[in-house]
Amino acid sequence: MTVNYVVEKHVARVTIDRPERMNSVDESTWQQLEQTWQKIEQDPDIRVVVLTGAGERAFCAGADLKAGGDEKTGLEYWESARPGGFGGLTLRRSLHVPVIARVNGVAVGGGFELVLGCDIVIAAENASFGLPEAKVGRMPLDGGMVMLPRLIPEKIAMGMLLTGRRISPAEAKEYGLVNEVVPPAELDTAVDRWVEQILECAPLSIKAIKESVKQTLDLPPREAQMLRLPALIVALESDDADEGPRAFQQKRKPKWAGR
Repeated sequence: MTVNYVVEKHVARVTIDRPERMNSVDESTWQQLEQTWQKIEQDPDIRVVVLTGAGERAFCAGADLKAGGDEKTGLEYWESARPGGFGGLTLRRSLHVPVIARVNGVAVGGGFELVLGCDIVIAAENASFGLPEAKVGRMPLDGGMVMLPRLIPEKIAMGMLLTGRRISPAEAKEYGLVNEVVPPAELDTAVDRWVEQILECAPLSIKAIKESVKQTLDLPPREAQMLRLPALIVALESDDADEGPRAFQQKRKPKWAGR
């Protein structure tokens, strides 16, 4: 197995475990990631996901160009169905649990596309980000080419896409791609702090918020506001919707039941 998946106390930790290959993703790893997201989607006990890469050098160096076994031409690859984007995550809209990227090193190509698919990004100071596909005659087809210009100013995105240059965590934070940058030794502490802050919130509210954001990005605000989304209705009709105000009135921490 090249994807480690552990769930403990409502937290799913997903680790791409190919440190000898800079955690690059081959076909088997891609399939394991897809299966992992499906498991998380079907487990109502999971409230937050942490995605990272094994070792200290790389979060993920993208697709494994040396893996072989892919007989598709570039055009055939582009035309093949990959609705979830790189690793099944970058463009995924069915995963309503928040995903935190724990970026412990290089995040380039598909690795950067994975980062773009996460909701919160915590990066070590030694990390780097980039989409170098044009340098090897490729294109960031699994979400990077369409996501990056939607998340940061077009000129900055084009500068990265058309040169393949890497940016530092500080630059990524300045552009709004990273939430927090910390020394490598403090990475786990920072990630755990964000995890705890999410766990303090009502899980159904968190899922409804993420679903609303992901499903309405392309809609005008008024239309988006009125969209009846499943997770939104469930949260509004839940016991937790009453528990929150009740706990506030009683000056205690709420006890979320997730229903």
